[in-house]
Amino acid sequence: MRLPMPRSGPFAARNARLFVLFTTLYNARAYYPVLAVLFTDLGLSLEQYVMLNAVWAAAIFLLEVPSGALADTLGRKRLLVFSAALMVAEMGVLLIAPKGGGVLLFALCLLNRFLSGASEAAASGADEAIAYDSLPAEGRAAAWDVVLATAMRWRAAGFLIAMTLGGLLYDPTWLNAMLPDGNEVPVDLARRLPVALVFLQSLACLAICLRFEEKPAAAGTQDQPCRAALRLTLRTARHAFTTRAIAVVLVGGFLIDCVTRNFATLVSEYYRLIGIPGWAFGVIGSLIAVGNWFVPAIAARVNRRFDTVTALVLGGVVVAIGLWLLVPAWPWAGLLPAMLLMMMLGFVSFTVGRHLHGVVESEQRATLLSVKGLVFNLAYGLYSFAFSLTLAGVSKTEGRALQQALAWQAGAFILALAIFAVVVRRKSPVP
Repeated sequence: MRLPMPRSGPFAARNARLFVLFTTLYNARAYYPVLAVLFTDLGLSLEQYVMLNAVWAAAIFLLEVPSGALADTLGRKRLLVFSAALMVAEMGVLLIAPKGGGVLLFALCLLNRFLSGASEAAASGADEAIAYDSLPAEGRAAAWDVVLATAMRWRAAGFLIAMTLGGLLYDPTWLNAMLPDGNEVPVDLARRLPVALVFLQSLACLAICLRFEEKPAAAGTQDQPCRAALRLTLRTARHAFTTRAIAVVLVGGFLIDCVTRNFATLVSEYYRLIGIPGWAFGVIGSLIAVGNWFVPAIAARVNRRFDTVTALVLGGVVVAIGLWLLVPAWPWAGLLPAMLLMMMLGFVSFTVGRHLHGVVESEQRATLLSVKGLVFNLAYGLYSFAFSLTLAGVSKTEGRALQQALAWQAGAFILALAIFAVVVRRKSPVP
């Protein structure tokens, strides 16, 4: 498979090129701009949808670290192939979920979220680790910055295409207006098209994972692999939680990530709240993808200028401003803080990932990245559960429940960020 990227420097390594392609196809999913309304239009309530996201995070919490340790013992390629196979299954389940199917619909959506979480857990850490360790030892850190920035830009380009297609496919109003009477695309069919597109991407991801290369030594311990994985898990987790240079960055990262990621899963409902038509969801997602193209350069500059914790606090301040500006739910103008928050996900990912790669040994790399994924997804799951309770407890007036929950969210985040900044600055900064 020929990839349109340089085959010199960091990309002389085949795994680095495959990593960029895999992470793009795996993450740039056409249903993302309509994620919340996809489930609610099938017949779920908004509270049920948020609870399903908590199940998704719980699946990752249960499987994240074991999968990372198994990647370091059994082999990263095997975990990636398993992850891609789970992606195929999760998209297949969503394709056949019946609209208004009651208990059956909820059960299939629950299975979809569990499979999705298991797939994320299996891929998390293993994809970066197999690419990172394929780079030459000399200058590896600098080469990884190039690979990671390239991957983020490819994902941004992938999101640009996926977001545009997803929104246009989901709402065929624009297409039906141009078609002759009697030849319109049925709405129910159109709402399956973004899922069908991602199903095809899952098949491509599986093919890519089968082409990764892994040295026999990198496949780890074959004798009693589960026991070796357990020992590595416990040792790495203990190291992460007792080493300030890691623990503080993890806390700062998940503080921002859980709030912004929860909003990302609800963003299509927010668009409806501020009066954005469905066909525009994908266009907005594409604009966010364009903005994400510049995030790696901004994140790299901020991280070179400041220590990691300061970079996270600065990112948190930007998120706090965005959360506060969401609350008035200004028609159309509310897009600006929403788009800003979506782009901050990439900033946090770059900052935390860059720091962790610099402080971990190769044999623990996938496991530590999985510890990070576990912590982030545990925080996200708990936050999603709390947010769903908030939605259930506030006014049920149309549009008011989400708006009131956003107000509570902004105040809670600002308080949490202030406490984090004060506590960590009482000690020496993390490099």
